[in-house]
Formats: sequence, structure tokens, C-alpha cells
Amino acid sequence: MPKMKTKSAAKKRFTLTGTGKVRRHHAYHSHILTKKTTKRKRNLAYSTIADKVNEHTIKEMLGQC
Repeated sequence: MPKMKTKSAAKKRFTLTGTGKVRRHHAYHSHILTKKTTKRKRNLAYSTIADKVNEHTIKEMLGQC
């Protein structure tokens, strides 16, 4: 049986934590930053955990399931 292929787009966007959760980055932090407040830009810079609903789909794209 051939190896499972990883989706290249998912590989660039998501990482797995040690406990198996999916870490992702926030959107809206790449351009048009002048109208956004400093607090908003700072909070968008940090990564967060992906929602439980999408976790299975993301793990499939990463070749984990």
C-alpha cells in the first residue's frame, strides 16, 4: 500500500501540539494594518488552537488519521 500524502497547504499552515491538538495562526494580520488597533494586531500575531469541529479534517490533510 502506498504512503499517505500530506497536503502541502495544510503542512504550511498547521502544526500539531504534543497532546495532539492542532495549532493555527489568526487571519487578517497580513495587510491593511493601519486601520487596526495595536491591541488587535498584537492578538492576531499569536497562534491559537483550531476548533474541535475542524480538527479531524485538518489531521486528515496532515496525514495523521
